[in-house]
Amino acid sequence: MQTNFTEEQLRDPGIQRANEILRACVHCGFCTATCPTYQVLGDELDSPRGRIYQIKDMLENERVPDAKTVKHIDRCLSCLACMTTCPSGVHYMHLVDHAREYIEANYKRPLGDRLLRWVLARILPYPGRFRIALLGAKIGRPFRRLIPDARLRAMLDMAPKDIPPVSRNDDPQTFAPEGARRMRVALMTGCAQKALNTDINDATIRLLRRLGCEVVVAKGAGCCGALTHHMGKSGESHATAARNIRAWVAEMDGEGLDAVVINTSGCGTTVKDYGHMFRNEALAQEATRVAEIAMDVSEILVRLDVPEREEKALRVAYHAACSLQHGQQIKTHPKDLLKRVGFEVVEPADSHLCCGSAGTYNLLQPEISGQLKARKLRTLEAKAPDVIAAGNIGCMMQIGSGTDVPVVHTVELLDWATGGPRPRALADDMPKFRPISRLVAGQAPT
Repeated sequence: MQTNFTEEQLRDPGIQRANEILRACVHCGFCTATCPTYQVLGDELDSPRGRIYQIKDMLENERVPDAKTVKHIDRCLSCLACMTTCPSGVHYMHLVDHAREYIEANYKRPLGDRLLRWVLARILPYPGRFRIALLGAKIGRPFRRLIPDARLRAMLDMAPKDIPPVSRNDDPQTFAPEGARRMRVALMTGCAQKALNTDINDATIRLLRRLGCEVVVAKGAGCCGALTHHMGKSGESHATAARNIRAWVAEMDGEGLDAVVINTSGCGTTVKDYGHMFRNEALAQEATRVAEIAMDVSEILVRLDVPEREEKALRVAYHAACSLQHGQQIKTHPKDLLKRVGFEVVEPADSHLCCGSAGTYNLLQPEISGQLKARKLRTLEAKAPDVIAAGNIGCMMQIGSGTDVPVVHTVELLDWATGGPRPRALADDMPKFRPISRLVAGQAPT
């Protein structure tokens, strides 16, 4: 694509990067075939190609964003399916993130939108505040019909019926491995996940320890910054990301780390991009160091001695989170691990399409999100699974709010299969499953 930025504009590192991305686009339109919003809405402006043209016009002309442009960019899920299918390697993620930052700085949203985004940015990244908000949602759910704003109703719908107990495993501490130490890793415990589902971090710690990992919950680490980053609030997102970087670098320079393990794929995509986010800041070198050892939990597990058996247990429908399969290009590890420990794994049709969660998207764009959720539920339930597994808390909440099939994190099933407790989401009358005997690192599986 031909661009016409001036030399003065190109002195801005953000514009310089946008120019590189725009010039890589060849207008082929392959991205429209895998874009969820284009499939739902059928509008070229709601496809990656259409948004690229709008972003180019806005940035080149240093134009104050208009409501129409903002609407179409807001409708982007950042599912990144377009990046998987693009033959030219267009890095759409960096481009749309820059556009959102530009919009945040130059566009005055309607008051209701500003208030809603302010509330989300002040609540979701903070587990304590989030818990209080969940309690309020639980109290307000019976009055749902009286609320005129669809976005506020969506918030009530997404809140879990039961607020999980606080887990002390999320506090800064170090967990010794069972048996000989094979790795020393830092676990990113996150933010929203600590309020929505504390079992995921607990299961991750048990599983990693069982397989010979010393697990560190670093003091000062918390939210990855993704929620505010994708709302264009770069100052807030970089501040939270910087705290993580300092916390993990302190561990790297102390007793050392083999990896920063992340069990929420949306966070993983962001942490792996810290090098780019901080490329022009004082923490650039440290951010790159962290990004280079950031790994999804499935990437760590395939390196360890996860036991294997032929016996098949439950039928698991695996939902591939967009941030994992498109953002991190991790497509087979979770399925291979589930099969290895004895689960029957099935995949839904169109598994590359987004479920409609996408961070805060299901709260800010509930109508489009609802259509995508309905489509995803149909394809998952068509497989008649005993349980649905996913590697991202947002997807789990989105899917779980519309089905009676239990939805659990992949790591919860792996933990159960190797000696951990039965996931709480599974009913007592589920098909029987004989867990593999508890392991000591390096010992042959039973």
